[in-house]
Amino acid sequence: MPDMKTGTHPTYFEEAKVTCVCGNTFAVGSTSKEIRVEICSACHPFYTGNEKLLDTAGRVEKFKARRAAATTPAKKAK
Repeated sequence: MPDMKTGTHPTYFEEAKVTCVCGNTFAVGSTSKEIRVEICSACHPFYTGNEKLLDTAGRVEKFKARRAAATTPAKKAK
């Protein structure tokens, strides 16, 4: 049986620190010493049961305005 190559595998950290944007921190095993995530089980809607709606650039208001304009009768030009 041939010898295995040494130095081909990355270093494994058993207590890698994971930090979420919400402030939650926990430890996992990883090849990275520190991991930063945007969403975790403490703030994910699937686990918390809370729905978070992100309204970027007023899309909801624009939709409501278009819908209101479409339901009102249009004025005829003379």
